Amino acid sequence: MRILVVEDDRKIGSFVITALQQAGFAVDHAEDGVGGMELALTSPYDAAVIDIMLPRLDGLSLIETLRRSKIATPVIILSAKRSVDDRVKGLQTGGDDYLTKPFALAELLARVHALIRRSTGTSEPAGLIAGELTLDLLTREAKRGGRRLDLQPRELSLLEYLMRNAGRPVSKTMILEHIWDYSFDPQTNVVDVLVCRLRNKVDRDFPVRMIHTIRGVGYVLKGP
Repeated sequence: MRILVVEDDRKIGSFVITALQQAGFAVDHAEDGVGGMELALTSPYDAAVIDIMLPRLDGLSLIETLRRSKIATPVIILSAKRSVDDRVKGLQTGGDDYLTKPFALAELLARVHALIRRSTGTSEPAGLIAGELTLDLLTREAKRGGRRLDLQPRELSLLEYLMRNAGRPVSKTMILEHIWDYSFDPQTNVVDVLVCRLRNKVDRDFPVRMIHTIRGVGYVLKGP
């Protein structure tokens, strides 16, 4: 899943981005409202975290622009303003949730997950199961046949994406959009390299492969 963070405070932005990435999200970041608007209007996001006090274009104006443009990306507003009137204004502008600074990263992550659940109309399971593979979404522990897989964060993100789409082919472009941020060149072979690394760990010691290449299409997870 892919998240947009629009935050001009570099320290807060760094904390938020790191927490989201460690939770398995691909994150794009803009430090001002105009940059955030350009990203939100050109790329699909599962959710956005937007600060109110931004240079060039404030957060509320950014959200208003997105809603007028029929962009329905669910938005969590970050703000140092704590009054009821400020929260009401933020929600009336088009925000879906409002979190005041300072905040706990655990609470932000919980709200992001809840927002995505509401927007997709699905309940978020505690874990994923695909054949012999299991992935605990809280501890980020992956196993095949009960054997723990030692996966790096981006490998875990790819495995989660494949498991959420088990049995359905996913293209390299789809993987790029969900696993990497916008700064990666789609002409590079980063997807092939990552799939190779993950396949090594998921399939190497087992008689039946689960990660399959579909020539000209992409990849699919299926198997025992």
